[in-house]
Amino acid sequence: MPPRQFDGSRVRAVRRGKDLGQRQLAAEVGVSAPTVARWEGGQDFPKGEKLPSIAAALGQPLDALFPHDGPPDLQLLRCDAGLSVAQAAAIIGTSRVPVSSAESGRRRLSAAYVQPLAEAYGVTESELLSAQDCSFGHRHGASRDEQATAPRTVGEKINYLLEHGYVGQEPPSDTEIAQLVNEHAGEAAVTTDDIVALREGVATEASDVVRAGLAEALQVDAALFQDDAEVNSAARELLEAIRFLGSIHRGQILGLAARGNSGGLSAEMMANINELVGELKHKLPEVPDPGVQNGE
Repeated sequence: MPPRQFDGSRVRAVRRGKDLGQRQLAAEVGVSAPTVARWEGGQDFPKGEKLPSIAAALGQPLDALFPHDGPPDLQLLRCDAGLSVAQAAAIIGTSRVPVSSAESGRRRLSAAYVQPLAEAYGVTESELLSAQDCSFGHRHGASRDEQATAPRTVGEKINYLLEHGYVGQEPPSDTEIAQLVNEHAGEAAVTTDDIVALREGVATEASDVVRAGLAEALQVDAALFQDDAEVNSAARELLEAIRFLGSIHRGQILGLAARGNSGGLSAEMMANINELVGELKHKLPEVPDPGVQNGE
């Protein structure tokens, strides 16, 4: 199905009203006459990138002939520009994977791809990024502050953990993170520059080995760095809870958990932790029960 609503009978009616034959429309669009016949008969649908040329051939506004619901996503922007996935990929000099992965909400576009694609699609970079948010299913109308602070990419998650996960202590440097990742991997998997590139958004790709090493280095559940662990503004509390529980499991207590209190955790804090564990068990696979007892 194309990203816009397609009604073959309506196309037929408009075509006939323009006194245009199927063969003529097919020549304008770059397909065969039998293909147009299948479209109009409801046996097939045109690819989304064909809709602009169909509308132009019939002298109709694109939105009027092929309406769509809601804000545009990446697929709609590409198709409205008349580009296939392969053509869009050629513009940024890659395979089809980055374009198709972003459109399907699996992995975000590298920062280096945003400007050339925005230009090719005839939109601003801000409009392209908003469309990308829609492709990832993020709530339309969320404030720009919410969108800016919602960690989604590997680099954004690193930055979020460095900012919020080290209350009362110095977070590891990029060099230290790289060293910890390499120690966990047992090989030279990343360099300091690689970590910097991820955090600055210059790079968005990271191997499974690096992702596992980052989870170990930053003391979080490895699931957080998986592609399907998209973290929006509504899940920030869950992200902090993952790190908190992971730290407890390793015998480490964050500053927010009464750091330095030799008497142990308070009864109130214990109740909060037990409640948190119960809430998270159905959201994350194999979340360990910290088993913390006051005074242990």
